[in-house]
Amino acid sequence: MGGGRSETSALSGTGGERDMTTAQNSQRPNACCFCWCCCCSCSWNEEERCRRQKRKGLSQGTKMETIPNCEPCTKPSVEEIRLWSQSFDKLMRNPAGRNVFREFLRTEYSEENMLFWLACEDLKQEMNKSAVEEKARSIYEDYISILSPKEVSLDARVREVINRKMQDPTPHTFEDAQLQIYTLMHRDSYPRFLSSNSYKSLIHGGSRTSSES
Repeated sequence: MGGGRSETSALSGTGGERDMTTAQNSQRPNACCFCWCCCCSCSWNEEERCRRQKRKGLSQGTKMETIPNCEPCTKPSVEEIRLWSQSFDKLMRNPAGRNVFREFLRTEYSEENMLFWLACEDLKQEMNKSAVEEKARSIYEDYISILSPKEVSLDARVREVINRKMQDPTPHTFEDAQLQIYTLMHRDSYPRFLSSNSYKSLIHGGSRTSSES
């Protein structure tokens, strides 16, 4: 991707690029101590994904335990868990669903897609101009810059739009990119999630709990 020069100009008005160490260290959102599930980098190239999976043994279930960096949520009922299979929108509207899906994305080395989507949602709630500029710059450096290890997969048109908008960031600077990543997760990762042991174990575990009670 030959976007280095345009990225530098996009950031010149908002504070300049940080080095790679800063990008790697500005890792994740605040930890939540009350999450019920395991919570949760981006290549959608199938061959690369498979090679990575072969190099590392992947744990197949989703454990009901507290882990840092997930969103605050309550334990979902088995009925709620089953609803996640009806549509990707229902999964993404549910904090517990996002946590479980994020854990699955982590096993596929694409957790940054969810992290980027969540960062965009947070930016859209921000009203203070200086805070918007700071958050937009952070999102750009963490997920858009080709120098970032957490760079998300975006096409050239969307990157060009972002570079223009970064001259004067708004809460909706990454709207096109967020939609593209949402669509990517929906079409690519969501079907695999529904057939994964991670999701099946939640349904079976919830069913056993319901029958025992």
